[in-house]
Amino acid sequence: SAGDSSDRLLLPPPPPPPPPPTPLPAASHPSPVSDEAAAAAAAACLRPSADPARPASVPRPRYGSAAPERRSAPRPPRGRVSEGRMRLPSSIFVSVSLFTAETTAALYLSSTYRSAGDQIWQGLTLLFTLVPSVLVQLTLTFIHRDLSRDRPLVLLLHILQLGPVVRCLEAFCIYGSVGRVEEPYVSITRKKQMPRGGQSEEVERQVGQAEGKLFTHRAAFARTSVIQAFLGSAPQLTLQLYICVLQRGVSIGRGTLMVISLLSIVYGALRCNILAIKIKYDDYEVDIQPMAYLCIFLWRGFEIATRVVVLVLFSSVLQLWVLPVVFLNFFVFFLYPWILFWQSHCPFPENIEKTLTRVGTTIVLCLLTFLYAGINMFCWSAVQVKLNDPDLINKSQNWYRMAVYYMLRFVENASLLLLWYVHKTDVYQLVCAPLLVLQLLVAYAIAIFFMLVFYQFCHPCRRLFSSSMTQGLWDCSCLVCVACGSSPSPQRRPAAAGAAPEPPACGGPAGQPAQETASDSSGDAPNDTSYDVLDDTIYDIPNDGGEDAPPAGVNGDANA
Repeated sequence: SAGDSSDRLLLPPPPPPPPPPTPLPAASHPSPVSDEAAAAAAAACLRPSADPARPASVPRPRYGSAAPERRSAPRPPRGRVSEGRMRLPSSIFVSVSLFTAETTAALYLSSTYRSAGDQIWQGLTLLFTLVPSVLVQLTLTFIHRDLSRDRPLVLLLHILQLGPVVRCLEAFCIYGSVGRVEEPYVSITRKKQMPRGGQSEEVERQVGQAEGKLFTHRAAFARTSVIQAFLGSAPQLTLQLYICVLQRGVSIGRGTLMVISLLSIVYGALRCNILAIKIKYDDYEVDIQPMAYLCIFLWRGFEIATRVVVLVLFSSVLQLWVLPVVFLNFFVFFLYPWILFWQSHCPFPENIEKTLTRVGTTIVLCLLTFLYAGINMFCWSAVQVKLNDPDLINKSQNWYRMAVYYMLRFVENASLLLLWYVHKTDVYQLVCAPLLVLQLLVAYAIAIFFMLVFYQFCHPCRRLFSSSMTQGLWDCSCLVCVACGSSPSPQRRPAAAGAAPEPPACGGPAGQPAQETASDSSGDAPNDTSYDVLDDTIYDIPNDGGEDAPPAGVNGDANA
């Protein structure tokens, strides 16, 4: 009808039918999935084949690159990171050069003594050459842990007394290979800079594998330089100068050996000073200026040369009395650390080396105090031994002990020169004895002057001193006046009667190291870290050639 047709015309057209589904292969009968799942499956088909064991979120490393490490959340940086340039191992070259030159000159001079029939001088010359050489080989072997590593060729070269030469070549080979192959850093050292304006910035420095090995070599040669200087070169110089006085002449070979020995002693004393600075101020980045090196060289040169000449002059006129003087000096400084240790009632130190027994630890401590006595025989030892400390080293700066040492040494030198002047023989007819005595005393005073200049103006850590060098000497002079019977200084009054003295504390596991009084507290604040006297710069280096690396240490002897 017309009504029905009009209703059909007003209705909207029906929607188009949906497209038929895409037919699937007859073999597969998948379950119905959503559009998102289908899109994810299509994207997975377009990806390259991956390891099913590896999560998709972890990127696949490139060929030859290390796999990404799982690291904890990074903590905020405490200071800026520095990537310092690796320095040329010049100190190693100087140490080996002096060692080789002195050994060669001594062997040549001993052959001339043999040709002349002087068997006593030949035997003593060889004794003062071979004994320190053997000690140097043992020190290098001990520090590098060669006994626990499979290195028979290196041990054979040490037996042939060629260890320092091989170590020097190895150090320069390591230095030459730096930069050719990219290597991961071994550790990060954190040092403070010298305070400026009351603030000290902390600097982090990345230490690579090659640099860690060079640190170990520098630490080893710093100690061998001190051993060679005071257990070999100093007795050798004294012997050859004594022979010159008796024979009234200086040959070319003897003069060459004396010059090399003097340079070796001064260099060993310089290394001892640098080592003491790095021990006491381990937390800080120490930068030693050339003027400081010059002051130390002049200070030690005048001090050691004067001491050797005084001993030779005294022994040339009073041969029998020189032995009591030498043995008295030696045993006083050898027993002094042990007396302080026994008075502290501290347990026997057991933390020197894990592989050492109690007997081995005792031998190492005796050798350490033996070297300490040998140094103090000829000059002031900048490294003070303290057996009741876990690190065996006294990190505080004691001005009183230094002042007392130099005052007593000056009096001793003057007394020995006076005895020589009274008993001098005809050997010194061509020498103006009063002028010689005056020159030697003035030379020793010049040595003390350069020492004061160094500590007052050139010391790299003088800003950390709680009191200046002049103030310490002034306080010491006030104590001397008190001892002589004059009135006490108002700055140094005795403690109250009711104040009980603090009991000494022992180092090690039982407690902290015993604190010194007076100026000893100057180094306590910035030097609260531990220090290993034997392994201060040995880093834990990964094994790259199938050999066991030396164990980890604390300090980096960066400026050595």
